[in-house]
Amino acid sequence: MEVKIAEEKLRQAAQEGTDAFLGAVHDAVSEAIGGELNAETLPLLSGEQVTLLAYFILRQEVMDGGFIQLIHNGYGPFIFLNPFAKAMRLWGAHDFSKLIYKGRKLYEKYGAELTADCSDEDFMALFERFPEFDDLDDTFVEMEEELTDRIAHYVDDHLGQFVSVQP
Repeated sequence: MEVKIAEEKLRQAAQEGTDAFLGAVHDAVSEAIGGELNAETLPLLSGEQVTLLAYFILRQEVMDGGFIQLIHNGYGPFIFLNPFAKAMRLWGAHDFSKLIYKGRKLYEKYGAELTADCSDEDFMALFERFPEFDDLDDTFVEMEEELTDRIAHYVDDHLGQFVSVQP
């Protein structure tokens, strides 16, 4: 699937900074699939595009509620059982890749418990029951700004693999 973005929109976003630039590329990819990444839309995208969407999902979930929330909301298989960590390593995010592999070990160990249906109160109790995730959460929060910048530079250097810039 060809994902198009207007050159002016991309230029304006780049002038606003790396977050805006990366957001503009992400939004173009997301809009091309109707805003929903699912079994129907996933095969329409390249591996690079899927990896970018995966990073945005992970960042949103972890910044909102940590890796426990990410797993509880059903994203564990998408992040941990796919080559996302390898892709991040190939994109130059080596420390983040290692963090994802650590998260995978915890997901494999606790995933069934973390994805079980539960009340809001029981969900909040998961954070006390599984303190092993605290270090992952803290490490991600500490690296997020630099990591997002690194990913934005990777996307910029390989822009044609993500979007087709239109005059």
